[in-house]
Amino acid sequence: MALQVQIIGVRGMPEVRPGDDLTALILAAVRGQGSDIEDGDVLVVTQKIVSKAEGRLVDLRQVEPSPPAQEMAARTGKDPRLLEVILGESQRIVRQERGVIICETRHGFVCANAGVDTSNVGKGMVCLLPENPDQSAERIRVAVQERATGISIAVVISDTFGRPWREGHTNVAIGVAGMSPIKDYVGQADPQGYVLRVSTMAVADELAAAAELVMGKLSRVPVAIVRGFDYRRAEGSARELIRPAERDLFR
Repeated sequence: MALQVQIIGVRGMPEVRPGDDLTALILAAVRGQGSDIEDGDVLVVTQKIVSKAEGRLVDLRQVEPSPPAQEMAARTGKDPRLLEVILGESQRIVRQERGVIICETRHGFVCANAGVDTSNVGKGMVCLLPENPDQSAERIRVAVQERATGISIAVVISDTFGRPWREGHTNVAIGVAGMSPIKDYVGQADPQGYVLRVSTMAVADELAAAAELVMGKLSRVPVAIVRGFDYRRAEGSARELIRPAERDLFR
């Protein structure tokens, strides 16, 4: 277990647009501030710039709301075009109350508005989650390793989620590549000899949350390097963090 972990915010990223070579932009920004990506680093990248580069943007002016979206709009007071996009990104509406819409996305994430976001994308535009965040993370990981030869890294794509029972939001991992997202202590004994039976730590979520400390929401720092964290190298997938329905007491 590492006793010291360093988190390096990456400044100098330009506005990302559909079709941009995101890896090239990240490496240029990292090197532009006199840093580099090293073997064993974890690169944490916000969902927003990944989605922008992949063209996951929708112009609400071109959206025709369906009758279900119009009916929801009448109840919630929300823009029916936005609701149409949210419905299209959802496989299930978990709950609607007090203007909040909790959805289960097609990826299996449970979050507000199916991850559809209106911030930092321009007036009349909304941003969707990547179609396959794990594949997005793997593409970035492979591209970085090809251009910075001799290293092996992990990549986490982060997004901001609310939490049941807790105020405030935190960043979590919605895409993972190159590492196991969970550290499993089950079967290991503590210093008193007690054998742990249920202790599994969502380390990919912890990395995403830690990286947000240097990113912020308004600082234009959408990438961070976590250095010194001892993770288990593996193919990895954020889907491992989604609790199966049969073990989920709150579905």
